[in-house]
Amino acid sequence: MNEDRSPNDRLARTPAEPEASHDHWYDRVLTRLGLKARDSIRDDLEDALSETVEDADFSPQERAMLKNVLGFHRVRVEDAMVPRADIVAVSADTTLGELLSLFRTAGHSRLPVYGETLDDPKGMVHIRDFLDFIAMSADAGASEAGTGADTLPSLGQIDLSKTLSEANILRPVLFVPRSMPAIDLLVRMQATRTHMALVIDEYGGTDGLVSIEDLVEMVVGDIEDEHDEDTAEMIVRAADGSFIADARASLDEVQESLGVDLNGEDSAEDIDTLGGFIVTLAGRVPSRNELILGPAELEFEVLDADPRRVKRLRISRRDVAIPPDARSASPESAAAE
Repeated sequence: MNEDRSPNDRLARTPAEPEASHDHWYDRVLTRLGLKARDSIRDDLEDALSETVEDADFSPQERAMLKNVLGFHRVRVEDAMVPRADIVAVSADTTLGELLSLFRTAGHSRLPVYGETLDDPKGMVHIRDFLDFIAMSADAGASEAGTGADTLPSLGQIDLSKTLSEANILRPVLFVPRSMPAIDLLVRMQATRTHMALVIDEYGGTDGLVSIEDLVEMVVGDIEDEHDEDTAEMIVRAADGSFIADARASLDEVQESLGVDLNGEDSAEDIDTLGGFIVTLAGRVPSRNELILGPAELEFEVLDADPRRVKRLRISRRDVAIPPDARSASPESAAAE
């Protein structure tokens, strides 16, 4: 799994294709007969991969990967970045003891470091640099305490109250706009040997984060390591017929699960996620247990939220929703009424 992104992507995740890639069948026939000029070799390859004819030379996984490679030039940094709300970062004033605990719980090997706020980035800290600093401090403590050459490192001599800025183990990060082509960022990361970039908005604030693994996953699909937990589905059907949804679920996933297309709604303009749709629909960040009425007879109950964003929702239809008092009523009491 990539280090700093929400776990909702899979191998089939393919960059958005422009309308030009959906040519009519007769356009392809005319092109092959030489009656129409070919647009590019890329288009020919995409057409060949989109054909449904089974080819033993390419497995479905290879086809998906090749399509992602051919479409990678259309991917922008904003398509791969981790949104600001999901960034796990650490303050430069954090002590080494606190940083140790954060590395244990965060599950990332690199963490961005900021000053007063996330809009004041200072660099990043790598867990290997952190361990090197701990090991060197332990060796220094052992040298002071013992005289033998085989003296073991003394972990008790490490000052974990020292701050991250005092340890001087920060590394630089790249700063890129969200409109930058992902392939340009990948080349820049390779050239500078920097695996993390902060996405900056037009005002210079931090808008998101991209790791080199995020970019690679746009081609090969989700990469999970030994410490990644099983990813729960973004939208799950409950026993009462409603749906429990992660607010990070895309509107396309909502359409696939519920059969309702929210992309055409006025509230969905420039919105990608269900949480963004709800915030736009309500005109504010709704609070927990609040009920939001939506289009297509849908009701959205906020199950979890904080002052900045919605986290989890229950989706049901008003025409089939079961009233709360009816859910608790027994068949005997209903018959008696």
